[in-house]
Order: sequence, then structure tokens, then C-alpha cells
Amino acid sequence: MTEHNPNNERIKRQYFAYLKEAKRHSEPTVDAVAKALARFESDTKYRDFKMFHFQQAIAFKNHLAEEHNTVSGEKLSKATLHSTLAHLKRFFQWLAGQPSYKSRLRYSDAEYFNLSDKDTRVAMARREKNFPTMEQVRHVIATMPNGSEIERRNRALLAFTLLTGARDSAIASMKLKHVDLVGSVYQDAREVQTKFSKTFTTFFFPVGDEIRQIVEDWVNYLRGMKLWGNDDPLFPATHMLLNAARQFEAAGLKCEHWSSAAPIRTIFREAFQAAGLPYFNPHSLRSTLVRLGETLCRTPEDFKAWSQNLGHEGVLTTFYSYGAVGTRRQGEIIRDLANPQPIDSSNVAEIVKAIVRELTSQSGFPKA
Repeated sequence: MTEHNPNNERIKRQYFAYLKEAKRHSEPTVDAVAKALARFESDTKYRDFKMFHFQQAIAFKNHLAEEHNTVSGEKLSKATLHSTLAHLKRFFQWLAGQPSYKSRLRYSDAEYFNLSDKDTRVAMARREKNFPTMEQVRHVIATMPNGSEIERRNRALLAFTLLTGARDSAIASMKLKHVDLVGSVYQDAREVQTKFSKTFTTFFFPVGDEIRQIVEDWVNYLRGMKLWGNDDPLFPATHMLLNAARQFEAAGLKCEHWSSAAPIRTIFREAFQAAGLPYFNPHSLRSTLVRLGETLCRTPEDFKAWSQNLGHEGVLTTFYSYGAVGTRRQGEIIRDLANPQPIDSSNVAEIVKAIVRELTSQSGFPKA
């Protein structure tokens, strides 16, 4: 059975280049688009895209709704359906404008990839994120062993993630020169894998002197004991060797970066499980830090600085992506409102002005 169509492959390469070079999408995004197109082609028996008809979109949409996840065995989530169909919709809209295709395709036919309004609302619904409390993270770090250099690296890794809120991909690519023990990390996009290739400085979050000391001890160990230099990795990969039984075993560290962030997530999983807690991935600690900021920040300027420290260009990104009030906290706030306390009206006014400035700067509307 044919498993590819030469014409489709050529036009897909053009589209992937368009996404990467013109739209500046990341490799994972392009991979997701490629996966959606592969699903569609498999469903249509690799029929040429020039033969596209809206009935194919309807049939694929119905088939996808009945497909099951290979791991869980359950039907695909509405979010998966929505993202897959959205990728296909944008592709065929782009395709309808390409030479030798625009005479055969109608731009409006791509609309048949839309989910129903009901399913779209389910797919786009914001759900409460699960993240560890500050006390849980500190407990995990405190219970981690630190006898060997691998164990010291692992403990410093968790401490550094809490201290800086850096993403795991950034941490995996970070070098010693990016850390200033005076109290900051320079996330240089030329060398550090930051989101959207943004360059920014992160100052150490106020999460406790003991957390900061673990990180400082680790950096000093690499520089003073191992004599590593500025361009060497902050968190090096594990050196694996064959033992007498011809099995691989850890034999210290090697002066190389991890090739991906997967080992970091493994270290987090093992550390939380060893502490008797459910697994929380590295990214979840960013939500922990946002919750800490909500309790410590007293002015709009405070929270703006906190937001910038996480690498967010706007405060609304922090609020929208990480700042949702948890269900339990929501109940506490509503109950407390039964006995309202006096508020500082001037501070409220400043907060409102800050939000308005943020909205106008992002929307392009004239500023008041």
C-alpha cells in the first residue's frame, strides 16, 4: 500500500519551511503540524491534496472523534481533536493560495475542519493546574541524598529550578558563565534554549537561603574542585561506562550538556517519588513561584518585576497562564468577603491603571 504521495511531500516541505522561516514557529510546532497531516493522509489513502473535497474533512473529523489513544485506550481528548483539526484548517487555507492549487481548492472548504461550538468550548476550557506547594518542593530538596557528585548535581538541579524558575530546556543548555552568584542568571538565547528565543536576566527568587546555598555550593564545586570553565555545562550529563558484567552504570559526570531535557524530568520524577509525593514536572515549579509572588508582591510594579523575572513580556501572560486562583483558595476568598476589610483605594486605582496600560500596550488601542 502507498504510504506517501510525491506531490503532497513536495508541498508539505514548502509549508513546513513557511511555518519555520516566515511564521517563526518552533520545531515542536512544525512536528505537530506534520503529525496532523500524516493522520489526514493516512485517512484519505494518500490522495493528492489537489483532489481535496470538503467531504474528506467531514469524514476525517468523524473518524478522528472515534479514534483511541494508543497508551490510555480512551478516545482522543477534545483538546487533541481541536489542535489537530486547527493545524489542518490552516494548512488548507494556505494551500488554497498556492500556484496550481488555488484553481482547484476553495479557501472556504477548510472551514469544514471546525469542531462544533460545544466541542470547541470543551477543548478550550481552562482547567486548574496541579503544582506543588513551596513546602513540598523544599521537603523534596531537603530529603535528596548528596553523597556522590551525581546526587549533588540532582539536588542542585531542583534547587536551581526553584531559585530561578528556568524552563528545563534552558537549564539543560545553560553554561557556568550564565550564572552570577551575586544573584542572577543571564538567559542568553544565543546559547540557552529559551522559549521563543528570548534573552533576559532572571534574579534569584526569594525562596530561602538554604536553597540558594545549595546552588552556590554546586557552582563552586564545578569551578573549584573540577576546574571547569565558563563554557562548561552548569548541569552536566552522566558519564556511563560498561561494568564487569557488561552493563551500563553511572560513573560520575562528563563535561557535556544533556542532549535534551528528558533526564531533568526523570530526576524530578525520582526525587518526588522518593519523598513520597506525586510527580510534578519541572515546569510546574513556575506555577509555584507565581503563587509565591501573589503573596509577596504588594504593588503593580512588584508583580511586573516578578513577571519579567519569569521571562514574561507582559503581566497578563503571568496572570493568564499561571495565575488562576485555585479552587480551594477561591472558596477561602469568597468566605472572607463575608467580613470585608478596609482597602486602600489608592492602591486599587494603581492596580487598575496598570492593567489598563497592559491591555492597551498589547492591543494597540490608544492609551488613555
